[in-house]
Amino acid sequence: MSVNPADGEAQIVAFDHGAEPVSTTDGRVPGERGRQTRQRLLDATVELLSTTSWRSVKVTDIARTANTSPATFYQYFTNVEQAIRVLAEGMVDQAAQLSDLLGGDWSAEESWETALGVTEGFLSYWEDNRAVFRVVDLATEEGDAQLRGIRVRALNAVTISLAQVIAQASPAPTGPPGTATTSPAGSDPMAVAGTLVAMFASASAHRYGFEFWGIRTRNLIDTQARMLHWAVTGRPGPPDVVGRESLDTHGSREAVRPRTGPVLGGAVAGHRVRRSR
Repeated sequence: MSVNPADGEAQIVAFDHGAEPVSTTDGRVPGERGRQTRQRLLDATVELLSTTSWRSVKVTDIARTANTSPATFYQYFTNVEQAIRVLAEGMVDQAAQLSDLLGGDWSAEESWETALGVTEGFLSYWEDNRAVFRVVDLATEEGDAQLRGIRVRALNAVTISLAQVIAQASPAPTGPPGTATTSPAGSDPMAVAGTLVAMFASASAHRYGFEFWGIRTRNLIDTQARMLHWAVTGRPGPPDVVGRESLDTHGSREAVRPRTGPVLGGAVAGHRVRRSR
């Protein structure tokens, strides 16, 4: 415990997401009130990133949203980019929770629930960090090496954990003695894991686009969980009743017909029809 001469209170060293010690820009360790202020600034940054182009977010905007002043912002961050990097580093630490989910029970009795839990967990992870992931992806495309490295670390942690699960839980070899176990999705666990993680990331990023096209999130989760379950265990998932049937307006079941997505310009066309009547 240390005493900060600026506010005269005893303090416990704070840590940001369990990684680096939290400090102000001049090297002081903030007290509880300071940590709360810092978190409000980070929350305000996320709120603005959710609705505004990240290059348009200003320190004054963040301070106003957090009900504080720009001077207070500069006590904790040198600029908006540093606040974004702190948020991005938090994604790396949260990825460890996904690794814990992957370490669940992949036995025949529990593997489907484990696959569902991992799939739902990844979607929740992406949803919690959607605004930051969007910025990180854009900055990565523009050549920001630091944010690209953070993104790689976040997804690589999940990929390595999944590759280890695939190597351990894949079906027994059918070849001659000494043949290594292999996933039905491929012989290289890292390649299989990397492909699955890329699928999870892309599907999560486009979730609302899929919903616009009529693809329900629950069915998206079911499909991804089946791919994961098959790649890890070599076994199919349970019968897909919900995905193939739905209730019509009279409560009876009907087959779900393939969709081709919304008609482009349909809203405009509908407006014109209504005006012509």
